[in-house]
Amino acid sequence: MTGRRGMFNNFAGRAIVPVAITMTGFVIVCSIILYNLIKKDLVNDTIYHEASLADTIIKATRYAMIKSDRETIDQIVVNIGQQEGVEFVRIFTCGGVIMISSDPAEQEVALGAGNAGCIGCHSGPEPENHLGPLEKARQFTNADGEKVIAITAPIYNEPACFNGACHYHSPSQKFLGILDIGLSQRTLENTLGTLRLQMIAFCLMILVLSVGGVSALLRVNVLSPIRSLMSYVGDVSRGQLDRTPPRGVEEVEYLSKAFLEMARDRSRCEEELEKYRPKDANMTS
Repeated sequence: MTGRRGMFNNFAGRAIVPVAITMTGFVIVCSIILYNLIKKDLVNDTIYHEASLADTIIKATRYAMIKSDRETIDQIVVNIGQQEGVEFVRIFTCGGVIMISSDPAEQEVALGAGNAGCIGCHSGPEPENHLGPLEKARQFTNADGEKVIAITAPIYNEPACFNGACHYHSPSQKFLGILDIGLSQRTLENTLGTLRLQMIAFCLMILVLSVGGVSALLRVNVLSPIRSLMSYVGDVSRGQLDRTPPRGVEEVEYLSKAFLEMARDRSRCEEELEKYRPKDANMTS
């Protein structure tokens, strides 16, 4: 306890420790902000990639949909669902019934408007007609404890659909169905984990270099001149009035000269007093 008090009672401790604490807090806060910004950008990039993939699936199955080729659509969805990192691919009707899925057990299952894949469009009294990629996306943890990013993309009723000879959709129908695709965040989490370790190592390096550099500058420009001043003051107070004042720092030079003048004035006063003391002593006797 005494050692700790001594460390904070000297000028070096009071100069270096607050600087180290301040720089540590500043670097940590900046690192957290930077990490969150990078994480947000990586997640957004993943969402945009997934939205592009969903659009690709819709375009790949459009011709088969126009031809009512259910087998081809099933095969496309299953093949995509078997790709590494793809958790599920499914197409359901506007009523929430899964018609095609990469998981055969999900087919003909009714989801309802309250399902996570539907709630984005059905969050208000009227379903949304157009949502951006970020609004279509959702993040959740599946039954295996793995984080998933899913995106819901509407399949619009275009002229090629309602003008087809074998189709029964009317031009007034806006949507033919919904494509729902989910991608595992395993790769993203691994990337973020690596990024965290790199940022921690970078922060430690910055802290060591910054605190070390500031400490070195304080020692050279502040602490060493103060120590020189302390040594000089001690010598002058012991009567060494011929010592040369420390040089290099204006404030230290000024204090040294001021203290030297005070010491010389004191010495002259003591000499004058010495002259009068014997006379006073003889008169008293």
